[in-house]
Amino acid sequence: KSQVLLKNGSQTLPLSRHASRILVAGKGANDIGLQCGGWTIEWQGQSGAITPGTTLFDAVSDIVSDETIVEYDVNGWFEYRDTNAEIGLIVLGELPYTEGEGDRSELNLLVEDIAIVKRMRPLCEKLVIVLYSGRPLLINDVIETCDAFVAAWLPGTEAQGIADVLFGDYPFTGKLAYTWPSSMRQIQHKNEEQNSLFPYGYGV
Repeated sequence: KSQVLLKNGSQTLPLSRHASRILVAGKGANDIGLQCGGWTIEWQGQSGAITPGTTLFDAVSDIVSDETIVEYDVNGWFEYRDTNAEIGLIVLGELPYTEGEGDRSELNLLVEDIAIVKRMRPLCEKLVIVLYSGRPLLINDVIETCDAFVAAWLPGTEAQGIADVLFGDYPFTGKLAYTWPSSMRQIQHKNEEQNSLFPYGYGV
């Protein structure tokens, strides 16, 4: 219920369980620590298998048909670049943080994450981005490139709940609890609604 669908071009979602090939990329796709964020096991949290759970890569692999090939590469480098996949799924996000340790003067996505999106775009017919974050980030560099975009916040240990809505077992019902900014200037001037990327309460 916390998943917020920010974009769903050409009815990309729900995804088909019977796709022949799904490419999965991004650090967050196979990292329990990134799903959980800070205040998990350690004060600042940490990446990696810090506690038992289900990553989104595990969840997707489990939910699709036996005939579907699900491949994972953290950086989106796939061997068979001449063979397009029906679906590409990228999980972006920040490293875990809490309190002042997580303060940033810029909320842009990492350059390497943007590079994964550009790398994956020509490899798949439908490109879906899932974002793990405890706050809105500036996603202007990738929102137009993908076909669907999901704000998953910090879902905790069980990413099966994300797969459930990606593949249509449950509908998207989440709405934004924050205005989603389009620039740092908008944040700095506290001009929340004017020229925002998505308004408070938005959700497809």
